[in-house]
Amino acid sequence: MHTPGAPDDAGSSVQRGLANVHERIATAAARCGRDPATVRLLAVSKRQSEQKIREAYAAGQRDFGESYAQELVGKSSLAAELTGLRFHMIGHVQRNKCGALAGLVSAVHSVDSVRLARELGRRAALAPVPAERRLLLGAELAVFVEVNLGSEAQKAGCSPAELPSVLAAVEDEPALALIGLMAIPEGEGEAEASRRAFQALAELRERQGGARRLPELSMGMSRDLEVAVECGTSWVRVGTDIFGARARA
Repeated sequence: MHTPGAPDDAGSSVQRGLANVHERIATAAARCGRDPATVRLLAVSKRQSEQKIREAYAAGQRDFGESYAQELVGKSSLAAELTGLRFHMIGHVQRNKCGALAGLVSAVHSVDSVRLARELGRRAALAPVPAERRLLLGAELAVFVEVNLGSEAQKAGCSPAELPSVLAAVEDEPALALIGLMAIPEGEGEAEASRRAFQALAELRERQGGARRLPELSMGMSRDLEVAVECGTSWVRVGTDIFGARARA
């Protein structure tokens, strides 16, 4: 019997990529005394084909990250077809796209303003995520607040000073579940630069209620995932090391 999403080649490059990334996570976790099961992999599938997503799904991957609302909507049929597949929005979200994403995404990693939190909450209440695709039971939409640690003009994210008001806005929305913080470090993935950023995000979490209020951290990509694991991340976001080069925009 053919499994939905299964590739014709059982040894596909996508499956090998997934296995390699899981091995890296396990090795990094062992090195710092963590249970590898506490680190979850978000396969970044932006500008990747539906076939590659199917191959990753067939290999056991269930969480996929997308950055562009229009592209994500174009892949929406996969969420209906592949049981348990969860799409996460990791790119900047414009408020006028919240309606299109409602009921489709299981988590948003990039909430960075009070106004966006309110609009996502309103839309999630009108079109909740189906129960089988929720990241948390009972929560219509899981939310990470993105922090721009370096105040970089070209990056999204709220400033550390704005963080308390954004967190409070998310918590004020009954259809949203505040689960953590997200950040993208400065630079090109140099280990120590990433470490400083990841430690800064962990320190911000402690100042805002700690793991009890913000149990998850979304930080670390293919270039610096080992450092992120050492710094306590809950999610690593990896794309090309799983899927290969992205299609041109």
